[in-house]
Amino acid sequence: MSEAIVVINAGSTSLKFAAYAVSAAESPPLLCRGEIDSMQGDPRFVVSDAAGKTMNAHEWGEGHAIDHKTALQFVITWLETNLADTKLVAAGHRVLLGGARFDRPVRVDADVLAYLDGLVAMEPSHQPFNVDGIRTLSEAFPGLLQVACFDSSFHRTMPEVAQTYALPKDVRDTGLRHWGYHGISYDYISRQASKFAPAARRVIAAHLGGGASMCAMLHGKSVETTMGFAGVSGLPMATRSGDVPPGALFYLLRRKFFDDASLEKMLYERAGLFGLSGISGDMRVLQESSDPRAVAAVEHFVYTMTKYVGAYTAVLGGLDALVFTAGIGEHSAPVRAALCAKLAWLGVRLDERANVSNGPCISAPQSAASVWVIPTNEELMIAQQTLALARP
Repeated sequence: MSEAIVVINAGSTSLKFAAYAVSAAESPPLLCRGEIDSMQGDPRFVVSDAAGKTMNAHEWGEGHAIDHKTALQFVITWLETNLADTKLVAAGHRVLLGGARFDRPVRVDADVLAYLDGLVAMEPSHQPFNVDGIRTLSEAFPGLLQVACFDSSFHRTMPEVAQTYALPKDVRDTGLRHWGYHGISYDYISRQASKFAPAARRVIAAHLGGGASMCAMLHGKSVETTMGFAGVSGLPMATRSGDVPPGALFYLLRRKFFDDASLEKMLYERAGLFGLSGISGDMRVLQESSDPRAVAAVEHFVYTMTKYVGAYTAVLGGLDALVFTAGIGEHSAPVRAALCAKLAWLGVRLDERANVSNGPCISAPQSAASVWVIPTNEELMIAQQTLALARP
């Protein structure tokens, strides 16, 4: 009987998963991937094979909410039933925050789970659902090995000065630190970038999707990143604000426009591209709109990236390569072109035809820094990290 592992990404209203064959190869073969979405009101399950062909779909019906336990049990039962002669031997979980304790993937036991649960207050938008996914799976399948893979771990190579806020020690000791996120994606991109541009030492990667960030990497290691203590800082995102001055937030609280809970909800769910445009947080919708508010939102997004590229080029002491990844990064030629146009002072030159074709190399031969479009694969990265801990 062959063996497989499942990769789990548990969100607030969805559960994404993928199954990989246990293999000695560097990249384990993908067996299938799928999702249960709209869990709180209209749950729908769909799964596709490695070629993207739909294997199965199921709907619970509108108004029939399901919890994470039901969703996970459905997924595991489906995998065990439909992957003939395949035994699930481990589960790898995407977990946002590993805190100061974990700078690499770890096998989950009761102590680890308790520690991760204690970090929920630091990042309440993702961490509780990641932790609940692990807890639910351990209760439903107690014998299954589980591995936590952290978005924050990749950034533990940042210099101490980059991880430290200018706050008193007793305040910093409560856990206030520049954690950084999207690390699983950046780990994958750093490995791929070394194949596409092996001579590039100083690389800036832009993970641009519904959540967006940038990362400065030196010799493949993170030295700076835009997301800070929580996943709401840095670049403006689909519905998340990005950087907002603390004084502005104090003002909103003092005037009682918000309390802490409603302020947090606004910053995470009503800000960013959606807040700027009043139309949508979806870059595709904004780019197709001629509404001045949509145009202004896209310009703000590019402007903020431009500032960070300038700062990170200074931190790195130059720029050898710029990498775009994730939904917007991989598919929006206009956003890539707009940013690269603002980087002409760095000697960046775009190959317009290659950019429209989504690369992989989209820079002109005379460009001082190469520019790339490299699709990310967080699921594969988690699968590889899980296999490394699952093997004897």
